[in-house]
Amino acid sequence: MSEVTNEVSEKTPRLKFFPVMMFAVIMGFSGITLAYKKAHEILLLPASIYQVLSYITAALAIIIGLLYLIKIITYTKEVKKEISHPVRVNFFAAISISMLLLAVVFHENKSVAYPLFIIGTGLQTFFTFYAITYWLNKNIEMAHSNPAWFIPVVGNIIIPIAGEGFADAALLNFFFSLGIFFWIILTAILFNRIIFHGMLVQKFLPTLAIFIAPPSVGMLSYIKLTGHYDFFASLLLNVALVFGLILLALIKNFYKLKFFISWWAFTFPMAALTMALITAYEKTDYVYTFYEYLSIVSLIMTTILVLVVLIRTLMAIAKKEICVDE
Repeated sequence: MSEVTNEVSEKTPRLKFFPVMMFAVIMGFSGITLAYKKAHEILLLPASIYQVLSYITAALAIIIGLLYLIKIITYTKEVKKEISHPVRVNFFAAISISMLLLAVVFHENKSVAYPLFIIGTGLQTFFTFYAITYWLNKNIEMAHSNPAWFIPVVGNIIIPIAGEGFADAALLNFFFSLGIFFWIILTAILFNRIIFHGMLVQKFLPTLAIFIAPPSVGMLSYIKLTGHYDFFASLLLNVALVFGLILLALIKNFYKLKFFISWWAFTFPMAALTMALITAYEKTDYVYTFYEYLSIVSLIMTTILVLVVLIRTLMAIAKKEICVDE
């Protein structure tokens, strides 16, 4: 029976199983690009690093975006199954978040950034309320919950960063408020799930890193909106650092972890934390060298992480372990 299944799987076009989770690759590369851009501005690293990374990110976005668009056209039923799945539904917002991050990467080029911001914000709004109504209308099991739930709703915190100079402050404040509110709510829900209902399954263990992203991006977004690094901004950064330390304490859970595309969940949160640390160093008038040292360490760790995950992804592609029926 297994031989027949394998034979059918081999004959089935791999594009049919191209996961929406692949957009996490764009998020990861956008994050590391923006981290090096910030490091160039504040830590005086060469501009060539983030410039090369921006081209790589754009190329990956085009490739992944086109492949998924072809899947939508060719395998519409499969996409409908994904967006109706209690776990995979949350990863669709990675599409809109990728567009918003690309708008930040190419923010100086308004002809590119503005359309990305408009489309990305529209899709993010749709995926946000689709996910919320999905959770309210369906009988969601506790086992289905995981930190990927942050993506469709808390992803709204990125909109004020991408929308700087493109949208009214009141609108950007709305999305920031929406994201912060659901960050607090979901953090409580997910901690309850992990503590009282067992640790996440192996495939979703990397999504624990997502806990770092909301407070990190929240701090950056708050500063964009207010222009100040005050107590609230400091609180958000410290919460992000706490989650980073928790992840470090759980490092033994990641030993010998089998590779999944979900590994890319490690990358963007770490890049966001790096940007937050560099920004804190900048906004405190370069007085707190503690932030400088932490940001350098974080940048090195994020770079290594992206390289490792990229290599493992390429190895998985070579072994045909990506785009398979699960």
